[in-house]
Amino acid sequence: MSCKIESKLPEVGTTIFTVMSQLAAKCNAINLAQGFPSFDPPRALCDRIHHHFKNGANQYAPMSGVESLRIAIADKTNRLQGRVIDADRNITVSCGATEGLFCAIQAVVRPGDEVIVFDPAYDSYSPAVTLAGGITRHVPLEIEGNGADFAINWQRLSDTLNDKTRLIIVNFPHNPTGAILQYADLNRLAALIRDRDCYLLSDEVYEHIVFDGETHRSLLSHDELYERTMVVSSFGKTFHATGWKIGYCIAPAYLTDEFRKVHQFATFSICTPVQHGIADFLNSDPEFYEALPAFYQQKRDTFCRLLENSRFKLKPARSTFFQIVDYSDISDQDDLALAKHWTRDIGIASIPLSVFCQRAFTGTRLRFCFAKDDATLEAAATRLNRL
Repeated sequence: MSCKIESKLPEVGTTIFTVMSQLAAKCNAINLAQGFPSFDPPRALCDRIHHHFKNGANQYAPMSGVESLRIAIADKTNRLQGRVIDADRNITVSCGATEGLFCAIQAVVRPGDEVIVFDPAYDSYSPAVTLAGGITRHVPLEIEGNGADFAINWQRLSDTLNDKTRLIIVNFPHNPTGAILQYADLNRLAALIRDRDCYLLSDEVYEHIVFDGETHRSLLSHDELYERTMVVSSFGKTFHATGWKIGYCIAPAYLTDEFRKVHQFATFSICTPVQHGIADFLNSDPEFYEALPAFYQQKRDTFCRLLENSRFKLKPARSTFFQIVDYSDISDQDDLALAKHWTRDIGIASIPLSVFCQRAFTGTRLRFCFAKDDATLEAAATRLNRL
């Protein structure tokens, strides 16, 4: 007897990151597609994790996270965003940001609820909404200026809001465009939802990677927004350690309670010695994450300089470790087909922006990851400059 299952996610295939990384490996291409650094985490951090690994921190961690790590996160949040956080009631350590985002969505979204995302939207949001029985509403970011800047279209957001809107997912610093928010944007958002019964989920995994003297404006920094917000972040991006899958969610106590109800059955606890080691490093070496903007700005500037004589149109990214390029002067092929074509034929893997959009308004743009050593960036640029 053969059985046929009715998929809960019938329109979901293999994520584009897996597709492009597998293709890059098959073609022996330079992988500037998936967002992982080519350099190791800081040695002092690895030493602290090794210390705890050797000294008994190898059993279950508390469901909410190791206390010393939650305290370190609270201290960092107070110092950077001016938000006093209770380490016991407001912070939960998660298995990377992805699990944090999933649990947050499951915690508040009910069947029939609507969830607003901004396109291009990271691809884990909508499937989690669907699994919760919700409906995703896509609001495209506005392309401004010379076509390289992306911003919230406030009128379109206002028009999309309705009595069924349960959650708005905000992702700034924005992957993949590098857009950031100003404090005036937080005030506009607060005004739009002030009289509505909806919540906010803020994906801030690139919180420490903002360039050109700009400041990351977390929703944690805004008194009114914080009261209805779950903020998710990640140590993988901060410490060049995406494989560790350690993230966290900060939220008011009433939302943290609901988040933990899901989290305890999704993962329960996160790798204990890694949590202890990160706590030690946050306390002993805060200058590491304080130096990240300059570190990655140098990477961005190097990559952009190497492409100065290419046929691409680009404006240096404002945040994250991704650079968007417009290839419209090179090809009229759609971005997904071209990304695969260039991976096979010139040995450079990238991510097409259209896969993150319900409506493909970014069809001639690709995302390249510049979190790589300079030799890799130079080799990639040499191939791209030939186009």
